[in-house]
Amino acid sequence: MKEKFLMAAIEEAKIALLINEVPVGAVVVKDGEIISRGHNLRETLKDPLAHAEIIAIKKACEVIGDWRLAGCELYVTLEPCPMCAGAIVQSRIRRVHIGTFDPKAGACGSIMNVLQNDSLNHFVDIKWLYDEECSLLLQEFFKIARVSKGRGC
Repeated sequence: MKEKFLMAAIEEAKIALLINEVPVGAVVVKDGEIISRGHNLRETLKDPLAHAEIIAIKKACEVIGDWRLAGCELYVTLEPCPMCAGAIVQSRIRRVHIGTFDPKAGACGSIMNVLQNDSLNHFVDIKWLYDEECSLLLQEFFKIARVSKGRGC
């Protein structure tokens, strides 16, 4: 059975897909409850910082009333990039559950590992979920994007 919090992140990714954003979704969980959600909005907001993880982290901080998200966990459909991994470390999130690898920009083990860098002041536990649906959403999005830009399959 698929992790219910990952399913919530996938729902967010599907919302992004519907508005022609890269389908990445994230949720922040505290004490077994989702306290915030986010999906990519870079194209919509014309903002390079509008990644799903950043949006979910900012909303979680508003809910908690603190920048420290100690005791919180993040579920995300795609391995966070260096920017998002840095935000995860800075917000003190305890654990990140990742749906699929990002072989081009992954900063949680694929290209580099910001979350578990001994030089930083916070160590984040990583749980790889290896979810096929997370991968397929991204593959289908980029396949359609390539065709619409005349680049073929």
